[in-house]
Order: sequence, then structure tokens, then C-alpha cells
Amino acid sequence: MVSAFWGLEIWVVREWEFLLANFLCTLPLEEFARQLACLLQLMLVLTMSNCLTTSSTSGFGKDVLLERSIMSSWKSSWMLLNKYMVKKFSSSQFEDFANHNAFDLLAKYSKSHLVFNDDIQGTASVVLAGLLSSLKVVGGTLAEHTYLFLGAGEAGTGIAELIALEISKQTNAPIEECRKKVFLVDSKGLIVSSRKNSLQPFKTSWAHEREPVTTLLDAIKSIRPTVLIGTSGVGRAFTKEVIEAMASFNERPVIFSLSNPTSHSECTAEEAYKWTQGRAVFASGSPFDPVEYDGKIRVPGQANNAYIFPGFGLGVVISGAIRVHEDMLLAASETLAAQATQENFDKGSIFPPFTNIRKISALIAASVAAKAYELGLATRLPRPRDLEKYAESCMYTPVYRSYR
Repeated sequence: MVSAFWGLEIWVVREWEFLLANFLCTLPLEEFARQLACLLQLMLVLTMSNCLTTSSTSGFGKDVLLERSIMSSWKSSWMLLNKYMVKKFSSSQFEDFANHNAFDLLAKYSKSHLVFNDDIQGTASVVLAGLLSSLKVVGGTLAEHTYLFLGAGEAGTGIAELIALEISKQTNAPIEECRKKVFLVDSKGLIVSSRKNSLQPFKTSWAHEREPVTTLLDAIKSIRPTVLIGTSGVGRAFTKEVIEAMASFNERPVIFSLSNPTSHSECTAEEAYKWTQGRAVFASGSPFDPVEYDGKIRVPGQANNAYIFPGFGLGVVISGAIRVHEDMLLAASETLAAQATQENFDKGSIFPPFTNIRKISALIAASVAAKAYELGLATRLPRPRDLEKYAESCMYTPVYRSYR
């Protein structure tokens, strides 16, 4: 998806890495619907004057580029990416790429181009916001909690890294020390140092000195985390035994079941509340209906990336940022967390209502832009006096002329 905005082009690229078989004719329509949803979310805050759907897919040994439903053969999706990243597009947002490609792209281009991966960075930012918000309920600082992930792909490792970065920022401790507060379980068990030689590169930072265990329940018993986060895509992986174990040593266990769609969610909101006697601080990646437990209605919050990426993108645009810096992601998280109120907490949600998304996005855009100016990454000079008002003035507003 490409948008011309004040001369800045924003390219949203997705990759499919699975066999196409006889779905080649139907999948473009489904993917178009997904990209349209992404576009509509961006249009909440960005003026879109020219849009193009673009996907890169791999199957049967050749890649296909889908542009406005026109298919053209390419030797490699990497050929396309390298060609356009270097010569044409000034800003790119990568999404739905396989783990190795997603991390390779960020590693290759993040220091030289304005690139953003919503699966890694957008997800991490909204989840960190949820964690910062949950501290107002459970107490303590980010550094005083221990985090256990089920799932060590793009989302899991991206969230883990941003948690460590925020702890490092708050405590001035080295990032390597801060990572020791975060543990990850993948399909082979707890990621530990004895597995380091067989791990994918993006997992090695989380290989701590501990005894290996193979199940999530054993990892919980060994680590005794205060926060359990699911990014595995494995439905009902947070069993009754797992959640009860979390509740056995935490007065307010923080449980984030982030996989979607709903069928892939590690647990439901009802299960989280029921198996913790209503004590869980819960958020999900999929939407869940309000839950009544012990006479009280709880409205579970959804850690939706749409809280972050429209405002983040607007902040990048209005500042003319030349790079995405990790501190800009932290600023977005902190701003979102600050919008959650006691009223939201009383209802069971750690996120503000999504009906306030335009105001939230303007605040996030202002904080991201401010950080870009602070870091010397902004190119739009002079800096606007009121970044929040300036962000609001740049938003798309669906007001149409009346002809009657």
C-alpha cells in the first residue's frame, strides 16, 4: 500500500510464505480485504491521496507480486524489496513476513532507511503500553516484575526486547541485565543457554543460564513469573493448570493472551477470570465479550495494534523523521498507557476505549514527533509550537460538501 503524503511515500508490504496451490485466484481478494482494513485504520489519522495494494508471495519456487490484482513474476521478493527500498520509497512498513525475513529486513534497513515492522514493533509498543498501564493495578515497577512468554517469534521477541529497553531506560541498567527479567518458551521448551547453538539468531539474546524445562507449566513453576504473555498462536495453551499456577503465587496475575483470531487465543477472558477467582489483569489480542464473574462485569481490554501504528505513522510524517528509533516506540507506549484511567481499570480494562482513537492517535503522534525532534531525527523545520494541535490538523476528516 503506497500513499503520497506531502511528497513522502508510505509503502505497506506483506509477504505470504506458503504453498499457493489452487488458492492463487482467491487469496488476492482475501489479502486485499485485509489491506483495506489496514488502510481504513490509517485513514483515521493520515490523508491518503494515492493507494496501491502490494504483496510479495513465495510458492512453487517462484515469487509473485500482486499489484492492483495484476500478477507479475519476480525472481525473488528480495529483488523487489531491494530495488524499491534503495531507489523509490522513502518510508516502508513491513507486515506478515516470515520470522527470518522480518528480522533480516529490519537489521538490513533500520539504520539506513525509514522502516517499521508492525508485527515486531507495533505489537511490542501496544503490549508495553498495556504492561505500563497494568502497573497501576498490580503495583511495582516494570523492573520488579518477571515476564514469561509462550511464543518466541516476531511478536514475542519484539515485545520482550521493548520491555527490556523500557526497564533499561527506567533503571539505567545495561540492556543485557534487563533481558534477564524476561524468559521465553518456544516449541522445544524454555530458551536457555544450553540450547544456544541450535537457536535462530533472534532468539539467542533470551538464552539465559537456567536448567532446561520442556513445558510451559514447568517453566512457570521454575521461574514464578508475575506476567504471562501468549504469542504462540496455539489456542487454549493457557490451560486451567497453567492459569491456576500463576494465581497460586500472584495476588493479581497479569495474563495477556495475544494470539488471534479468537480460536488461536491462548485462553479466553472468561477462563482467565474464572481460574483466578476474578483476580487476573487480562488483555487479549482477539476481542472478547464482557464477562460476569462473582456479580461483577469485567470488560477485557484488547491489545490492538491500531492503538499505535496510525498515530506512530502520523508522528513520523509530521516530524519528517528519517529513522524509527527505539525511543520513539517507547514514547508511543508511554503515551498510550497514560490514557488509561481508573474508570477503565474498574471495568477490567487496562486500555482506554477505542472510541477515543483519534484523540489517542494525536497524542501519540505528538509524542513520537517530539522524540524525533529531541533525537535530531526530524527534518520538518521549524518545529510546530503545538505538536498535538498540528497532528490533529493533519488528520483526515470525512467531511463532504452538501449539494442540496
